[in-house]
Amino acid sequence: MVEGLAPQPGKPAKAHHAYAKHGSCCVLAAVEPLTGQRLYQVRARRTKREYTQFMQQRAARYPQATKIRLVQDNLNTHALSTFYDCLPAALAQRLAGRFEVYYTPKCGSWLNQIELDFSALSRQCLKRRIPTQAQLAYQVYCWSRERQAQGTKIHWQFTVTQARQTLNSQYCKVKKVHVKYKKTS
Repeated sequence: MVEGLAPQPGKPAKAHHAYAKHGSCCVLAAVEPLTGQRLYQVRARRTKREYTQFMQQRAARYPQATKIRLVQDNLNTHALSTFYDCLPAALAQRLAGRFEVYYTPKCGSWLNQIELDFSALSRQCLKRRIPTQAQLAYQVYCWSRERQAQGTKIHWQFTVTQARQTLNSQYCKVKKVHVKYKKTS
């Protein structure tokens, strides 16, 4: 039972509902929208080193690719420059050269297709307390294997025209003097 908060002079006592936090961790993920292939990793921390290791694994998966197109958010550790903090310069340069990065707008996580998977992961797997990182890693692994076995793909319905309309309306809210995009034929 959690004890209540000490009353302050002239104010009633208040109850406090708390839980013991036993730590947190990070889930890194990659998805190939057209094939449904997924890779999820649970890491103890969200640092440049974890990101670099994850990206090295992505590059190793496609040894013949000259460029790997990557859509990602603007998290501070999600930059190719972080490779230089974690690897020798020549290796960092080679790794960075493998990727062509497209950053989603800061308020546009809905443009990042992996967010659709994160949403499903949250609803279908993470809506309960999972006591250890090892158990979390196992649950996430099982969930992603099941989605992959089902052939669950991301069916992106957003067109360039819709993107221009939506993003332009957001952009105009910020800077009303800008001219709207003209529809191209």
